[in-house]
Amino acid sequence: MTAAARVLGRLGELGETLAVAESLTGGLVAAELTSVPGASRSFLGSVTAYATPLKGEILGVDTDLLTQRGAVDPEVARQMAAGVRRTLGADWGISTTGVAGPEPQDGQPVGTVYVAVAGPSGVEKVSALRLNGSRADIRRESVRSALDLLVSELGGNARAQDTEQIGGN
Repeated sequence: MTAAARVLGRLGELGETLAVAESLTGGLVAAELTSVPGASRSFLGSVTAYATPLKGEILGVDTDLLTQRGAVDPEVARQMAAGVRRTLGADWGISTTGVAGPEPQDGQPVGTVYVAVAGPSGVEKVSALRLNGSRADIRRESVRSALDLLVSELGGNARAQDTEQIGGN
């Protein structure tokens, strides 16, 4: 089962929704999610804010932060996830921002990526990645990492949770 299928399955069980904010992945997270049949039950939509100013204008990322640190920053990733969640009215938001190459950006080397999750009850988590490989490899791994981060926040797969509940404490 793919990470996208796990995410959507768990969201469906919880009756919750997801929105995605993407930069370096350019819509690949949304494409991965919509490749799963029935995705529309939980996936609301996405914003591909590839240009730095759009991160502030559409997603509400602090413009001073963008000016001072650039788009490749853990706090930018956090604000993107929270912003897309708020903007699209979802229970959960995930984001990707980073440098896929071929050149460094904002003083960050190729392969520097931040993925983030924002959810109910103030859940916010950012994961810093240092990826190797081609531009396509970096983008593909960023997609997988963002979805895996959300899976971990959603409590993994339902089967493991059911087994734990059956076993008791």
